[in-house]
Amino acid sequence: MKYHFSTWRRALQGAGASAGIGLVAFACTQLPAETRPPASTAGRLQAAVMADTSGYVLAPPRDPNGIGLYYFDRQIAHVMGHEGATWLERSSRQQEERTDLLLKELNLKPTDVVADIGAGTGFFSFQLAKRVPKGQVLAVDIQPEMLAALQANKRKFKASNVRPVLGTTTSPALPADSVDLVLIVDAYHEFDHPREMGRSIRRALRPGTGRLALVEYRAEDPNVPIKRIHKMSVEQARKEMAAVGLEFVQNVETLPQQHLLLFRRPR
Repeated sequence: MKYHFSTWRRALQGAGASAGIGLVAFACTQLPAETRPPASTAGRLQAAVMADTSGYVLAPPRDPNGIGLYYFDRQIAHVMGHEGATWLERSSRQQEERTDLLLKELNLKPTDVVADIGAGTGFFSFQLAKRVPKGQVLAVDIQPEMLAALQANKRKFKASNVRPVLGTTTSPALPADSVDLVLIVDAYHEFDHPREMGRSIRRALRPGTGRLALVEYRAEDPNVPIKRIHKMSVEQARKEMAAVGLEFVQNVETLPQQHLLLFRRPR
């Protein structure tokens, strides 16, 4: 049985349970194993007040790696926590994901302001910083432990144009109309408030020129060795971005396992 999100209180009370349904934070990429949220997160779901619940449905998890909350029929995945920070910096990552190709495809200008949402330890943030020497990288995460590691790396790399930003599950805490590019790598599918985050991202982008680069493992390709819930299809991504007012620009398929989908904020 499914419940529209506007009736989630009754659903939770009727089930008499708080375990297994909760809000989760976002992380910068997926790890070999999911981090289960504590039972107290169900209370956070029960206390959440959303301005617009369009697209949300609360239902039993179709996949045990999901949180039981669906957005446009996509089950939101459990978050990957800070415990896996070392995995984000694994030596094989560049070759597996061809992160060099990804950065090249972003076509950044030296003066750009870039937001790396779900920055984690800064794997992408510090590479982006080299490409925008006269600009700035806003490295956003909601896990203080990740930002602490990022701060340490900032000192290590002497990256003065990287600024750590503590966001929330509903907002990346970015100034309005200020960002040239938002980069989200393998993290959007774990946002427990994708609609609210999407709207906040749209507000942060510069009108007419601000772009979102969404990177997710290809759901259309069964050969990509990632759990299905940690993948997204082009169709699903376009549907969700359109719902928050972002225009589709391009699907770049040069990466070995991931989509690179580009969207733009209209004027």
